Amino acid sequence: MEVGQMQRRLVEFTKSLFVEGFLDGQFLQLQQLQDDSNPDFVVEVVSLFFQDSEKLLNDLTSALEQQDVDFKKVDAHVHQLKGSSSSIGAQRVKNACVVFRSFCEEQNLQECMRCLQLVKQEFYLAKNKFETLFTMEQQIVAAGGSIPATEITSF
Repeated sequence: MEVGQMQRRLVEFTKSLFVEGFLDGQFLQLQQLQDDSNPDFVVEVVSLFFQDSEKLLNDLTSALEQQDVDFKKVDAHVHQLKGSSSSIGAQRVKNACVVFRSFCEEQNLQECMRCLQLVKQEFYLAKNKFETLFTMEQQIVAAGGSIPATEITSF
């Protein structure tokens, strides 16, 4: 596949991530922080997010499986996940955390368990989408091309 075609596919895929609500404007801001002195900045930040969030999801699962659930602790974990997902522009993960936190406040274990599953689902979907995005970018660079700039006005 020629570079121009790969670049067009990347632009269309990126647009779809915004249209489907996987990403928001925060991701564009993250991309703007990347430059020639740190060309892997976005990949590194997003990779750290997924590593740290895996632990948070495990901690959340453990906290909700306790005999006496500490909803303040659960809420603190969800709040942390919400903040970190928001910082990379993972909008659907962040939105699922917002709902989750409301059920923590109500101390509704059944709905918290349901929300945990939803957050995990959105988390793994987002992880898959980011991996696809980064693979497409790597393929363009390996073929000698440059990554086209993403502009919010194109959505």
